[in-house]
Amino acid sequence: MEKRIELERRARRANQITELNLDNCRSTSIVGLTDEYTALESLSLINVGLTTLKGFPKLPNLKRLELSDNRISNGLNYLTTSPKLAYLNLSGNKIKDLEALKPLEAFENLAVLDLFNNEATQIENYREKIFEMLPSLEFLDGFDANDVEAPSEGDDDDEVNGNDSDDVSDEMVDDEDDGEDGDDDEEDDSDDEDNGDVSLAEVYNDDLEEDNSEWDEEDGADDDDDDESDEEEADGEAAPAAAAADPSAEQKETETGEEPQSRGKKRKHDG
Repeated sequence: MEKRIELERRARRANQITELNLDNCRSTSIVGLTDEYTALESLSLINVGLTTLKGFPKLPNLKRLELSDNRISNGLNYLTTSPKLAYLNLSGNKIKDLEALKPLEAFENLAVLDLFNNEATQIENYREKIFEMLPSLEFLDGFDANDVEAPSEGDDDDEVNGNDSDDVSDEMVDDEDDGEDGDDDEEDDSDDEDNGDVSLAEVYNDDLEEDNSEWDEEDGADDDDDDESDEEEADGEAAPAAAAADPSAEQKETETGEEPQSRGKKRKHDG
């Protein structure tokens, strides 16, 4: 048990620890747990093998103590050094009679007590006698004096945090409804895509775009052909016009067979 305590401390000082779990560490008595643990509020010693509580330390702030599945038959008076104790689990032990439970009368704040699987639970009118013995007790073995079941620890937390179970359930229903609506919308969209449902306007616009692109390509090709033919015709017409407008002297002699006028006069003067 001492090694387990050191491990659980994790290099913290004893007076800084508020919760300590020593379940299954195997020991017949309390060893290594001292009065230094003044801040300890919750201590768990489940299935340790305890046969006695002798040596139980003075824990002034202890409120919750788990001692189930041990072999304790008496000696509960060693717990009186922890006056703030409000929760005590002694189920699965060897307590045979109500006399062994008498020391619990000293705990003015004890509200929850579990004695499952103890021989004392077989005593006639056991529950009535325990509630009469312990006036502060609210729940015995999970039920109150009117056999109303104690709320679970989760329910207690919700009440403390101000979360009402009805509100939570309503929110869950609303979330489910929203989720279903969202799923329906997604299914509708996916159905439209799968079925190929497209509006007439979209089809018409797509056809127009395809037709226009084809016409644009054909017009571009025709324009290129027209431009080339126009250039060829212009070149063909420009050549004869240039020749007619500015013929050379040699071309004139060749075409008409006449000499220039100045030469004829020169020859006549020589004759």
